[in-house]
Amino acid sequence: MSGKRKAKVTRTTTETQIWAEINLDGSGNYKITTGVGFLDHMLEQLSKHSLIDIELEVKGDLHIDAHHTTEDSGYVIGEAIGKALGSRVGINRFAYAEIPMDESLSSVALDVSGRPFLEWQVMMPNSRLGEMDTELFKEWFRAFAQAAGITIHVRNAYGENSHHIIESCFKALGRSLRDAVEIDKRNSSAIPSTKGSIGGKEG
Repeated sequence: MSGKRKAKVTRTTTETQIWAEINLDGSGNYKITTGVGFLDHMLEQLSKHSLIDIELEVKGDLHIDAHHTTEDSGYVIGEAIGKALGSRVGINRFAYAEIPMDESLSSVALDVSGRPFLEWQVMMPNSRLGEMDTELFKEWFRAFAQAAGITIHVRNAYGENSHHIIESCFKALGRSLRDAVEIDKRNSSAIPSTKGSIGGKEG
């Protein structure tokens, strides 16, 4: 991995053992193994469309279900991105992406504010995709927002195919992250906040 904004995170509990490394200034390279095929596919989309290099290895209690693996992978990737951002000097901070996938259209608006929040307006027709309960995707986004310190609004405008709906959400997150964490060439040495720091109740 090249570039300076990198981080490594490990998380070990009785439910999951996770190792991750990310590079914000990457080219969208990934090596992801969670044990859940569809989750791998979504995280690969996140890496590719954000241009954030992601290496992730998860060993979770899949003999129970995919809940802990899904949620904890969100925490770890979010924590790694938060660490790599550091003081968040010079970033664009705000971004929006609206992504179509066949009949589905989804959008993500985000603020890399240091204040975690998730607004989730996504309904999926099917209760399962591969090994995953579709309700777990909200848990992933919530964990990611919490650990990364990002306000994220996810909205699916319409769609009929659950695969297309959730994939368009992850692609929109990737594309908006790419824009938000990129260094603003006009303001590269400043904190993008009137407070002079990012985080807290206002910023």
